[in-house]
Amino acid sequence: MLAVLVPLFDENMAVKSYSLVARKKNIFFNPLLSTTGINDSIGQIDGLEIIDNVGMKTLSSDKEIFVSVNSISIFTEISERCRAPHDRIVLLMDNTLLPEPIYVNRIKDLKTEGYKFAICKLKVSDFEHYRPVLGLIDYIFLDYTKIDISKAKVYFSKCYPNIKLIAENIQTMDAFEMLKSHGGYQFYEGPFYRIPITKGETEVAPLKINYISLLNIVNDPDFDLTKAADVISRDTALVISLLEIVNRMSRNSKITSIRHATAMLGQKELKKWITTAVAKELCFDKPNEITRLSLLRAKFSENLAPTFNLTMKSEELFLMGLFSVLDIILSKPMSEALQLVSVSKEISDALLEQKGDFYKVLYFVKMYEAGDFNELNRLEIVDKTDMSGIYDAYKESLKWYRDLFC
Repeated sequence: MLAVLVPLFDENMAVKSYSLVARKKNIFFNPLLSTTGINDSIGQIDGLEIIDNVGMKTLSSDKEIFVSVNSISIFTEISERCRAPHDRIVLLMDNTLLPEPIYVNRIKDLKTEGYKFAICKLKVSDFEHYRPVLGLIDYIFLDYTKIDISKAKVYFSKCYPNIKLIAENIQTMDAFEMLKSHGGYQFYEGPFYRIPITKGETEVAPLKINYISLLNIVNDPDFDLTKAADVISRDTALVISLLEIVNRMSRNSKITSIRHATAMLGQKELKKWITTAVAKELCFDKPNEITRLSLLRAKFSENLAPTFNLTMKSEELFLMGLFSVLDIILSKPMSEALQLVSVSKEISDALLEQKGDFYKVLYFVKMYEAGDFNELNRLEIVDKTDMSGIYDAYKESLKWYRDLFC
């Protein structure tokens, strides 16, 4: 099983929903899946199985989840397959589900149960033919490169004013800004938010310099606890976070100072806390999804260490994942951003040169988060990557991230 959450943003870069992309089998090992066996397991809804297995809270505490259904699985007992609140599930159809009475009636029945609907892969020439379906759906994905948004706005505002328009497959921030300026779309989807920075500001905010200084201190194999405590004491948010975690660990101890608190944690626990706490604070002026992206990449990379025979390097892999968006966090090219932090050559080679064993992990993580399961299936064959524990590694990353914010 492979599964990943793809975010849907509003115009302020706030995540409003997630699309759950899933695949159970490697199509290269199972070529019939793309030919005569294309309907194998077609009645299953992998997304609902994942939600039931992982739990809605782990995937998202309060957002809708888009789950794909097809012309057969839409007739299964959906409510029995998933215990998640119906109003949090958006059933996503494509153009293989035809605008015929049997499907229209099924959509109506499911809407009475509280489910919402979305549709994708429709061309402009399909709109009139799909009137019976469009009158029932809540969202439509539109390829902005193929559809004139000015005309789409007029058409949908007149014929289907309640449908929310989603611009999909946005590749760059420039494209996002252009679409936002034109208006009409409620949500935006694509890799634009995680595209590397190629040029940036000349100065890094003093507060971020403070955080980076703290990271550099704890990345020393035998760092000085008092130095870390002194840097922590300069930032109220870090002080509060530190005291909260120490109080949870030692409820009966009275903390007399920041240095006392760091000593109570010790080097190992302090380094763990600082790495994650600083990552959150570094992203304070960035969209929340950047924080989520950096932390999930970090934990997922760490969890993948055994898969890539790098178990002894798991902590460095965590740091590599964390710093993989440092250019976005600092609004600088990666080459400039890495000059501010102390990292190993293996991390530097992965982030700057796209080479080395660490880069194999990072590339895998990036393909996974993009939902490029064809590429992952290819790597399984070409590089003989053991995929048996991948889904569990990602699932544990999601749970770890959820627990950070509980």
